[in-house]
Amino acid sequence: MTYRYPQGSVFYRNLHYSYPLITHGQGAYLFDADGRRYLDASGGAAVVNIGHGVRELGEALSIQAQKAGYLNGTQFTHAPVEALAEQISDFLPFPGGKVYFLTSGSEAIEASIKLARQYWVEMGQESKYLVISRKPSYHGNTLAALSLSAREHYKKIYQPLLSESHTIPAPYCYRCFCHKEYPSCQIECAYELEKMISTLGKQKVSAFLTEVIGGSSTGAAIPPPEYFPIIRRICDEYEVLLIADEILTGAGRTGRWLACQHFGLAPDIVVMGKGLTSGYFPLSALGVTMEIVESIFRKGRNFLHAQTFAHNPLGCVAALATLDYIKNNNLMERCNKEGKSLFDSLQSLRDHLHVGDIRGKGLLIGIEFVLERESKKPFSRKKRFTENFVVKALDKGLVLWPNTGHADGVNGDLVLLAPPFVIGQEEISQILMILRETLSEFDSSI
Repeated sequence: MTYRYPQGSVFYRNLHYSYPLITHGQGAYLFDADGRRYLDASGGAAVVNIGHGVRELGEALSIQAQKAGYLNGTQFTHAPVEALAEQISDFLPFPGGKVYFLTSGSEAIEASIKLARQYWVEMGQESKYLVISRKPSYHGNTLAALSLSAREHYKKIYQPLLSESHTIPAPYCYRCFCHKEYPSCQIECAYELEKMISTLGKQKVSAFLTEVIGGSSTGAAIPPPEYFPIIRRICDEYEVLLIADEILTGAGRTGRWLACQHFGLAPDIVVMGKGLTSGYFPLSALGVTMEIVESIFRKGRNFLHAQTFAHNPLGCVAALATLDYIKNNNLMERCNKEGKSLFDSLQSLRDHLHVGDIRGKGLLIGIEFVLERESKKPFSRKKRFTENFVVKALDKGLVLWPNTGHADGVNGDLVLLAPPFVIGQEEISQILMILRETLSEFDSSI
């Protein structure tokens, strides 16, 4: 293959790809400089919940920028951050929670595990510092977040820089890593947490970090209903904080404000990001129980964490406008309705030889591809099935989000659908048509 070195001064992530130059977006669509239209069926990186080109968002940001674009969160507060914290506190799965704002999901994950550590120090249990996570999983690309992620192809080159990780199997029923079948499995994957805590020592384990509904790492895998009640009980029994990573699933993506609400789960810390501002400004958040905050307050101390853009007024205004837009336009109801319609429409793809599974909740849906459907055998990584599939779909005007490696740490191919909540039947038909066309083109080449 001959690679053309990218022109211009931008250091692109992919140095072997010629990026379309997007000029604008509207609703579920993006438009490039050559006049091509793309249906954004992944909402970028599962970020764009309310759609592109929303006038109200631009106006809200403009008004705030003319007042104050930046305020130092260690010196001042402001109306947008106070109002946003109140709104988010209203849908947190625990009463009276406090909310801390940052700018990216990775930053928020880092802050959550630092906060968990500080909590135990303040509680007089200084030996508790280890964090358990799941495999497969993804929590971010900063070093601590990457250490806690089970995404081996991301970690390999950086391994000398990473902390030792401790993982248990994710509740990924399509490929059960405990080699069991639900419900006869008796939710063995959940009890693996108890075993890991006992192995590491209760006195050392600070927190369990978990996605609620899988993101790209497991393609919207949904745990059995019994899973989180077991997890919550184990965390309580062994004095381990439960951190829910809702960076991808929060702000309505699964049809509820938080995916926790589907399971009646009340974690100790909730991490949000992505769709919180629908991508109009970088913002992430920690929702934290009052017990954690009071443990620091009682000692006369402060949270030992800071970021330059924490509590940024522009980010907070963007989030307020996004949440208002969702409420005022009944987009949560639309997410549920169109999510069911999209999911039902996609079931017709199950007749294809290489579609192994289709799963999801709301407008978060994963399609997993396999070489052999009965055995669930994945394609060899050498085939680069997902990467090629996504490129072919983009050539046809459909934007998808890829993931690889989930089957065994190396192999595994899936795409994630996370379109803006404003899609309708026309867009759903278009998604299905292009997916079918792309699959058909692959039949002759496999």
